[in-house]
Amino acid sequence: MFNIKPFFLAGALVAIASTSSFTVEGAGQNNKNKLPEIGISGFSVLSLDKERQIGQAMMRQLRASQPLIQDPVLIEYINHLGNQLVKNAEDVNYAFKFFLINNNELNAFAFFGGHVGIHSGLLTTADTESELASVIAHEISHVTQRHLARRLESQSRSQTLSMAGMVSGILLALVNPTVGMAALSASMAASQQASINYTRGNEKEADRVGIALLANSNFDPQGAASFFSKMSAKYRYASKPPAMLLTHPLPESRIADARQRAHNYPVRQLAPSLPFELAKSRIKARYQGTPKGNIAYFKQQLSKRKYALKAAAEYGLALAYFENKQYQLAKQLLESLKKQDKHNLFYIDVLTDVYLALKEYDQALTLLANLALYMPNNQVISLNYGNALLSAGKYEQAEVVLQDFLLVNPGNFIAYDILTSVYQKQEKIGLMHVTKAEIFALLGAYSKAVDELQTSYSLVKEQPLLQKRIKARILQLQEQENKLKRL
Repeated sequence: MFNIKPFFLAGALVAIASTSSFTVEGAGQNNKNKLPEIGISGFSVLSLDKERQIGQAMMRQLRASQPLIQDPVLIEYINHLGNQLVKNAEDVNYAFKFFLINNNELNAFAFFGGHVGIHSGLLTTADTESELASVIAHEISHVTQRHLARRLESQSRSQTLSMAGMVSGILLALVNPTVGMAALSASMAASQQASINYTRGNEKEADRVGIALLANSNFDPQGAASFFSKMSAKYRYASKPPAMLLTHPLPESRIADARQRAHNYPVRQLAPSLPFELAKSRIKARYQGTPKGNIAYFKQQLSKRKYALKAAAEYGLALAYFENKQYQLAKQLLESLKKQDKHNLFYIDVLTDVYLALKEYDQALTLLANLALYMPNNQVISLNYGNALLSAGKYEQAEVVLQDFLLVNPGNFIAYDILTSVYQKQEKIGLMHVTKAEIFALLGAYSKAVDELQTSYSLVKEQPLLQKRIKARILQLQEQENKLKRL
């Protein structure tokens, strides 16, 4: 799939919400720091509705400031994996959304409204899907246990700060711990020790709930202990530990505790996961290294049989060939892989790219049209289909496919981006400004979104119904901005 570059807007992050990251810290507890009962504490600080609003605002800020991976195949994979865990979790109050940040640091974090972010480096470092799932389960547990709301309530007892003051800097600490911890220390000095102790309680609870969730979702319950052990061994003497270890240490007691908890569940010997291995290969070939270096890497994997699954290594090599513009070699490998697994979205996505690069539009469109009937409104198929129609000059069909997709999946960043190009090619400049406005709205840049809509309004004077829709959308965006200011 085409690459969507992240938008970076000027200005600092609006630090209005977040939870603790997947922090690797000590298990030593202070019994005086008893956690309040779940379902009671936290509600006096934030309602669930306000958590959702803040979570949505947070997500807009992250889109605008961080290199989110706008890749439908990886988005599909990480959300499928995350929702496998969510369906077995208790106290779920939101529809969870999982996303990847293009960053080699080992880090993951969760915040209001069921949002869970995972750095790409974490995925490529994990050796098994159970190790990756253990991190995600831990983050889901932070959300379901409402740790941020409970932490804010604890802090509100010891210092009188506005909500913005209490959480100022936490978002930075999640995404960039080196910078963020300084901001946290400055804004929370009065209750710093209490905050640390309380977080330790959160971490212990998230470990307990997360490992249970891991086991109940049919993953290897030893995944957490395995990942902890790996990190401890790898970074024991490192001068620059990963993001997760900057905020909290990883003592042997926590690893032992995780291992002991896992023993309470049946042992599960799982075969390597093909989607997991394909996702690792995709990140390596598309987001890390150089095309030539990646070709050598995957060739060595195949020649020395140093892979979990051969198909994943071949897929990585095909992607590396594509990135190096060796399209025929990529096509040969991908068509062979697809014969073995004809509905595999990883293969279909890159094979579409290859066909388009070779200007074999009919092959791409036939492939995707058939799959669109089989998997209607699947984001990988619909977005590739819309992009292929755009590349083939079939603008009206592309417009229909993307509009239909947005009716079912409103707020999809990639769909709006492609649709903007479709309208530009059609010279529907008024509609082009409408879709650009939606992109700015997804980034939280409401003033720019309104500017785009006002420009569009003046260009569609002969379409009174569209003008009414544009005017209504301007009022809606202005109200969203005002709600954000009132939080």
